[in-house]
Amino acid sequence: MTPVTTFAGKHVALFGLGGSGLATARALIAGGARVSAWDDTETSRVKAAGAGVDIVDLNGADWTRFDALILSPGVPLTHPAPHWTAVAAKDAGVEIIGDIELFFRERASLAPNSPVVCITGTNGKSTTTALIAHVLKSAGRDVQMGGNIGVPALDLAPPSDGRVHVIECSTFQIDLAPSIKPSVGVLLNLTPDHIDRHGSMENYAAIKERMVAASDLAIIGMGDDWCRGIAVRVWAKRPPVFLMAGRGENDGIYYSDARIYQSSLGRPRPVANLYGVSSLRGAHNWQNAAAAYAACSALGLDETQIQAGFSSFPGLAHRMELVGKRGPVLFVNDSKATNADAAEKALLSFRDIFWIIGGKAKEGGVEPLRPLFDRIAKAYLIGASSDDFARTLEGAVPYERCETLDVATQAAARDAAASEAREPVVLLSPACASYDQFANFEVRGDAFRKLVADIVATES
Repeated sequence: MTPVTTFAGKHVALFGLGGSGLATARALIAGGARVSAWDDTETSRVKAAGAGVDIVDLNGADWTRFDALILSPGVPLTHPAPHWTAVAAKDAGVEIIGDIELFFRERASLAPNSPVVCITGTNGKSTTTALIAHVLKSAGRDVQMGGNIGVPALDLAPPSDGRVHVIECSTFQIDLAPSIKPSVGVLLNLTPDHIDRHGSMENYAAIKERMVAASDLAIIGMGDDWCRGIAVRVWAKRPPVFLMAGRGENDGIYYSDARIYQSSLGRPRPVANLYGVSSLRGAHNWQNAAAAYAACSALGLDETQIQAGFSSFPGLAHRMELVGKRGPVLFVNDSKATNADAAEKALLSFRDIFWIIGGKAKEGGVEPLRPLFDRIAKAYLIGASSDDFARTLEGAVPYERCETLDVATQAAARDAAASEAREPVVLLSPACASYDQFANFEVRGDAFRKLVADIVATES
């Protein structure tokens, strides 16, 4: 835990007692703050009370008594409308911040020069965060990884000069962290996402830009117009900036054909080889690895150390995770692909795909994936999106309505085994949220992993 000593003796309101909210409450109390916490869900309030958190109905609170409102990142700050606690705090002149802001204030107090790597972007954040942490750990560094992935930031060990924090940051968290200032800030890519929570793509991109603009070193992907514009503005204000591209037109880091290159004065040289690293398959993972190379190099690792870390990277659960093999058939769990843009990365990485898709569909469905339909041998439809997806696939991809994941997995395994392809792939990459049938994408992925284990065990 990182006790929040910068709020010692202060009285704060806290709304949202999920995982990060409860961790934040504990860290504030440990640092000497008085916390009045609330959540609309009774089970969350009971759990927090059992952990020693003072539960106070903020609906009737005198907001002038509070020094700050600590808002959980899942609670709307501005769009589609500010949460009622945000309105009350603003009317009382109370600052509104989140757990990442508290972490950076502690860092400024305890160890202002301690290395902190923050990773953001629409897709690839979790893989890049896990990869950077893995490479650093494999090189013997003291590493703490968390934030929007795994452990909440304030549940990590405190900042110190000999410790590296690797933190995945969502846009919601950055929006609540006005003093965020990473040693290394990584912006991977930008595509429309969470627009309902930010009002416009411009607002969404501006929040991401603020993080890398405040970083001591910015690492920015050059694969989309939004990031290219951000790179130009950040570069104009102050270098250094590492630019990442899928080709070698500029100095910086670029990636091609499973290799990473570093170019200086127009002279590229290979610095890492991803060929044969199954956990880093596909161009999107080459970009993730390019970002990790730039970050780890900036923190003092040499090429040999970084290559060793890449080669031993086990991959991220639920993101193009190889969970089984039966004969030539690969079973890949990509449950984290909750939109078409994320599913595209998996479709680009394989051919002869027996594709399990469906759930609670995002805007646009799978129509944007039409150019990749020739990679799909057959699709297996599950969940609430089945009718919409069937209309999109009609006449372009053979499909089977399966309704549930267990039926789909069995059908896809049957057809893949009968295929004459050299390496058929049963791919769960739903391009949908899971909420129609599963609590979250992790539960969905775990269910697929168990189904595959049963299939492999039965046939062995």
